Amino acid sequence: MKAIILAAGRGKRMKKHTSTKPKCLIEYNGKPLIKWQIEAIKKIGINEIGIVTGYSREMLSRFGLFEFHNSNWEKTNMVYSLNCSKEWLMNDSCIVSYSDIFYKSSAISLLEKSKAEIAITYDPNWQYLWKQRFENPLDDAETFRLKPDNTLAEIGNKPLTIEEIEGQYMGLLKFTPKSWHYVTKIISKLNDFELHTLEMTEMLQKIIDSTNIEISAISYKEKWFELDHPSDLGQVDLTNN
Repeated sequence: MKAIILAAGRGKRMKKHTSTKPKCLIEYNGKPLIKWQIEAIKKIGINEIGIVTGYSREMLSRFGLFEFHNSNWEKTNMVYSLNCSKEWLMNDSCIVSYSDIFYKSSAISLLEKSKAEIAITYDPNWQYLWKQRFENPLDDAETFRLKPDNTLAEIGNKPLTIEEIEGQYMGLLKFTPKSWHYVTKIISKLNDFELHTLEMTEMLQKIIDSTNIEISAISYKEKWFELDHPSDLGQVDLTNN
C-alpha cells in the first residue's frame, strides 16, 4: 500500500492565504496541513508517500515525498493531477488524499483495511460542519446517495433537497490496480478539455455508470475539515486538535 497526496493546485478561493504558498502549508495547531496528513498516513504503517505538485512545488520538497509534477496545474483539475501518478496506481494499491483536508489516522486505516477495489470515506453527520460553514448548506453540497449494501449510487450532482445527501465525500479514496485500469479506460475516451476539467466526483460517477466496479462508501465520524474558502479559517479551531 502506498499513498498519494494531491497538492498541485493553488487554491485561488483562499485568496491572500495562498498568494505565496500552497494551501496545504496553511497551519493547523502549529503544523501545516500536509504534515498532519503525512503523520496520519505513516501512523498506520504506510511509509511510501508520493505527492503531485504544481503551484510552488519547491516549497513542498522539504517533506521528502516522492514527487509527481503536474506542469499543467493552472489549467487542470484533480483527475488530471491524479493521472500524473499513474506509475504507482497501475502497480500498487494507493490511498489518495486531497491536500487541503485534516483527518485522523483512523480514516486512513478504514481505507487500508477495505477489500474493495475502490473505497471512499464519507461523513454521515456532514450537516453539523456544513451549517457552520454556510448559511445554506445546499449552496456548497453535492448529491451523495448509497445503495443498501453501502456502495455508492450517486455522487457529485447538484442537490435540490437535503434528502439527496446521505453524507459528505471527504477527499479520501483508495484505488487498486484493477480499478485504476478501469479509470484509465474512462479517461482515454475523453478529449483534452474533458480530461483537463474532470472533477474527482464526476469520475466516480462515470465509474458507477460505466463499469461493474462497486465503490465502497465507509462512514467516518471523527474530526475532519477542509479549507476551501477564507471563511473556513474562522470555523476551524486552529489551537486545539
